[in-house]
Amino acid sequence: MSVSAILPDARPANVMDDGATREIRRAVLTAIAVPGYQVPFGSREMPVARGWGSGGLQITLAMAGPDDVVKVIDQGDDEGVNAVNLRRLIVAATGADETTVPAEATIIQTRHRIPEDPMHNGQVLVLQVPEPEPLRGVERDTRELERMHAEADYARLWVSLYEDRVRNGVITQTTGYPCMVGGRDGGRYVISTTPIPRWDVPRLHRSAFLSLFGAGRAKRIYAVPPDTDVEPLTFTDVPFEVETTPGAACERCGSSESYLVSIPASDAAGPAVERWVCSDTDWCRRRSESQP
Repeated sequence: MSVSAILPDARPANVMDDGATREIRRAVLTAIAVPGYQVPFGSREMPVARGWGSGGLQITLAMAGPDDVVKVIDQGDDEGVNAVNLRRLIVAATGADETTVPAEATIIQTRHRIPEDPMHNGQVLVLQVPEPEPLRGVERDTRELERMHAEADYARLWVSLYEDRVRNGVITQTTGYPCMVGGRDGGRYVISTTPIPRWDVPRLHRSAFLSLFGAGRAKRIYAVPPDTDVEPLTFTDVPFEVETTPGAACERCGSSESYLVSIPASDAAGPAVERWVCSDTDWCRRRSESQP
């Protein structure tokens, strides 16, 4: 029996106290003022399991109110266990309404995806971030990482991308692809775009919406304000490319222009065949329903 069945009027108590709300809002304002800078904050314990995105949850709880409409997605799915439970918690704690349609939402909290639907001015995208540090793969010492960011010393990151290219023929890094916020000429900080795939990285460039990245375990918040240049790190003779699978199409809506995920399945008449569906399930559903 569920808790709601025993206590139907129960609501989460003190999920986010006033002091925490003020601190996170100040951190968000600083992150917006200095795009790409990782602002430290006092991350609180949240009533969610480890790895469920406590950083993004804290940002959403601090920002959302009764006048907001919240959409929560997990790997593009509104009905995943993570998404459903976080949405219930946010709605109960803030009084906000809920939706699955991106255009209706004022705040979209997500893990791994940016909605396929274009987002508009006034919307906020909150990303749950497992690892905010783009230099973690080349340096482990925290003090050295701080020095490298302070001096904009990203040479070792470039070397890492070069070695990846030489070793594999292509740059294989997918989620967390490093980007310069503000463009190569006017940029100051390199950020990790974790946890979105490379497919979604171009959506951050000069976007109409505000993107906020929250890392609960690392206790960091950073932001990409609207109309800000976000350029993936790549070489002049090696253009940035998103994930593609030639010939793949969604078996539900027929799209070949959205981000697709594979569903391995066994064919009774032969060997295993690979099937493809849209990662953004709500977009796929609406597209399917609009077709004759």
